[in-house]
Amino acid sequence: MVVAQHVAVAEVTRRLSGRLSDDAVGAVAAQFAAGEVELASSALLLGLVAEQVAVTAAEAVLIRGIVDDPNDPVFAEVPHADLAPPPAHRFSPTGPPEAPDPAGADHVLAAEAALVGARRVRRAWREPLPDAPHPPAWVYLVQVAPEVDELRATAALRAKLWVRRQEKWPIEVVADGGLLPPYHAAAVTAARQIWSS
Repeated sequence: MVVAQHVAVAEVTRRLSGRLSDDAVGAVAAQFAAGEVELASSALLLGLVAEQVAVTAAEAVLIRGIVDDPNDPVFAEVPHADLAPPPAHRFSPTGPPEAPDPAGADHVLAAEAALVGARRVRRAWREPLPDAPHPPAWVYLVQVAPEVDELRATAALRAKLWVRRQEKWPIEVVADGGLLPPYHAAAVTAARQIWSS
């Protein structure tokens, strides 16, 4: 995968977080990080179509630069919108009493964070607004240095969390210094820090 394509994939997964399902975003990041461009492209397009997630004109341009075949007929089925929707979630530093205990996942991610070049790990509880299709969940925000490969870091941390805990919480890797999309900005604002370098 060329560098420009890799940068575009990181940008697309960032923009689609909170809109496309956590599993779909995670799968796209993992497959691209592993060099499986065709699988990742298919997963991205099929996820957008199956979940009816609309993309903006700017996002469509990024996606066309990612997919193996820019004329893929599935791309024509992806819904389009003039503007990205506002975040469909509320975030808070603590979950409700019935929320799963995050301590085990906190421990795994704190132990693995430095290995992927992280500088800080935060956690927030994500509560969907009434029309949001995603379930409530703990969301982990991993801040990395600008030179760190966000896709590889995401894939590595998701894999470690699954292998060690059989848990699949959303893990959002964001580079220092970049402008955060509204979803990430809202999550970071509410999140509590669980680890820092």
